[in-house]
Amino acid sequence: MRILGIVALGAALGGCASASSDITPMYVSPVAYQSYTCQQLALEAQGISARAATLSGAQDSQRTKDGLATAAAIVVFWPAAFFVGGDKQTAAELANMKGQMVAIEQASIQKKCNIQFQGKPPA
Repeated sequence: MRILGIVALGAALGGCASASSDITPMYVSPVAYQSYTCQQLALEAQGISARAATLSGAQDSQRTKDGLATAAAIVVFWPAAFFVGGDKQTAAELANMKGQMVAIEQASIQKKCNIQFQGKPPA
């Protein structure tokens, strides 16, 4: 019984959702934005930024839920560890949005548009 609890706890800790700030940008080529004007880049940047903010909130919320389930598994009821699963789809989409933000900034630099995101993801 104790071994089963340890295995479940290990699975729970390994399956926790990552913090949104820990998700690295996926590579997106700035070539995709070469034909955009500065105005089009700015509009695209606004949309991407809004979507990334929404995904960051969802990712951090899932991380909190996973943390609570893990705490419950450790302290009270080890079967709660099976409710910890993370959200790989949200994390992958957030990585893509962060990559698009980097690509838009790179295209902006090339076109001298001066578009920058606040709280930039690590490059």
